[in-house]
Amino acid sequence: MSIAIILEIILLGIALSMDAFAVSVTDGLTYTDINKKKSFFIASVFGLMQALMPLVGFWLVEIIAILVGESGGANAGKIMSDVVSWIAFILLLIIGGKMLIEGIKDLKKTPEEKEVKTFSIKEVLYFGFATAIDALGTGVALHSGLSTTSTIWLHVSIIMLITFSFSLVGLFLGRQIVRLLKGKFEITAIIGGCILIILAIWIIVSHYAGI
Repeated sequence: MSIAIILEIILLGIALSMDAFAVSVTDGLTYTDINKKKSFFIASVFGLMQALMPLVGFWLVEIIAILVGESGGANAGKIMSDVVSWIAFILLLIIGGKMLIEGIKDLKKTPEEKEVKTFSIKEVLYFGFATAIDALGTGVALHSGLSTTSTIWLHVSIIMLITFSFSLVGLFLGRQIVRLLKGKFEITAIIGGCILIILAIWIIVSHYAGI
């Protein structure tokens, strides 16, 4: 395995981690009770999910290729890549739209009427899945050139570590923005919702534009 391939995987890991980074900023913006333990949990979930999806995509294509041949594996991989991009789009659009609407509604409420948003394991897992599912298509790309059955584990480990690191940075930035806004969580909810909606649109645009 050459240094050039490792560099390609690192760059791929950085590209894949941008989704998790954006959602981490949103979590840092909207969760009112974030601490170090919760931050590491969020970053770990995002890192593991971002590593798991390419791994699943790689082995699905590998199994299909063994069963029906390389051309069948390539065709199945393309279909899978299209489907998961739309799933990610829908999931992020729903939760981003909900967050945006709630933030706008909170602008009209008195401080006593507002409900603060707190850390939710269920929501973190949902976010982790939504941001990583489109990486199933990355497993197809890895299968077609960069990775082999003996190197895929190293490659997804690199992706996991990069995503974990970027997620921690995103959470930190989110908390700093909250401080700048002096804890106005209705505004941070609006910002977070917009980030998720933009991310949803970007996933579809980048998929079909081949970015």
